[in-house]
Amino acid sequence: MWVRATRSGAMDFSVAFFVNPILAGLPGDNGLRGRTHGSRLLGAVMPFWYIGSLALSAVWAAAGWQHHGAGLVVTAVVMSILLLVPINNRVKTWTAGGLPADWKQQMNRWDRFHYIRVALIVAAFALLVAALA
Repeated sequence: MWVRATRSGAMDFSVAFFVNPILAGLPGDNGLRGRTHGSRLLGAVMPFWYIGSLALSAVWAAAGWQHHGAGLVVTAVVMSILLLVPINNRVKTWTAGGLPADWKQQMNRWDRFHYIRVALIVAAFALLVAALA
């Protein structure tokens, strides 16, 4: 379970600090195209990913609630489902010719929520390491 959480955290970290900044630096609307394409592509997989993450987080929380960090991981998963998925569902429908007026604000909001989620995952992992040490 911890290996899976570590892999997920590494992926979330790379999206927050590498992939999205790379996409943001592309000329024209190429970064937006990359994000919308990514939302469509990953949107097909994410329901299974989030259901699996939620199930594993529930098991983790039930089995190890006394350990520091379990609540942070559950919070990160629930936050993903309640805050990030709805934005992703909107983004995957966007086209270059059919953008909402507030598309940049929605992208910024997703990025902020994602940074918070990454911080929660990193904090949970740090608490785990501290508890094991």
